[in-house]
Amino acid sequence: MAVAQEVLRRVGRGELGETLRVYRPAARTVAFGRRDTLLTGFPAAAGAARSAGFVPVIRAPGGRCVAYSERALVVDHVCPDPDAFTGMDARFRRYGALWAELLGGLGVDARVGEVPGEYCPGSFSVNARGVAKLVGTAQRVVRGAWLFSAVLVFDDADLLRPLLAEIYRSLELPFDPTSVGALRQENPALTLEKVTDAVVAAYAERTDLAPASLSPDLLDAAAARLHEHRA
Repeated sequence: MAVAQEVLRRVGRGELGETLRVYRPAARTVAFGRRDTLLTGFPAAAGAARSAGFVPVIRAPGGRCVAYSERALVVDHVCPDPDAFTGMDARFRRYGALWAELLGGLGVDARVGEVPGEYCPGSFSVNARGVAKLVGTAQRVVRGAWLFSAVLVFDDADLLRPLLAEIYRSLELPFDPTSVGALRQENPALTLEKVTDAVVAAYAERTDLAPASLSPDLLDAAAARLHEHRA
């Protein structure tokens, strides 16, 4: 979470160019939105995450609570844009369509749209068959740049459903556990490696990026702001 925000800050200041970060979480994670922290049930929700072996964190992009295991894929796309505060809906539509097309190419009946009762509801979520959420998307905008973040649940839906049910109950927010999907349930032949390659290839068709590493000073700067994301 801290690295994504540090990249966004640097891109916004013109110190870094367009950046695509694709990674698998190092730990089981429950990412709460800022609005979640204002609810009276937040301490209980964060406690439920810890009790289940998940790390509760605060994410900067908008939206409600999401949960994912190490069997997920996170994509943070950060782009310089002098008019970043406009075009949010257009970005949601564009990248929602990208993800639906990408998953369709992997043999999944993927569609853009909110599933009734889904976690972190959004009109541009990507689902399977109109019933199970697979990808959640969110944005964060600063002066001069935007961050578009997507989380794909590849596996462990059975692990996530009861946890999210308890968390959303604590937060007193609507939620239907059956809305939680996982890509591997839609196509058991897929591997996380194959999906990662497909994601990188899909973005490569639309961007002019080359492989790179995050600089040590960027990582140090992100580490100094970890407190902003601790729950």
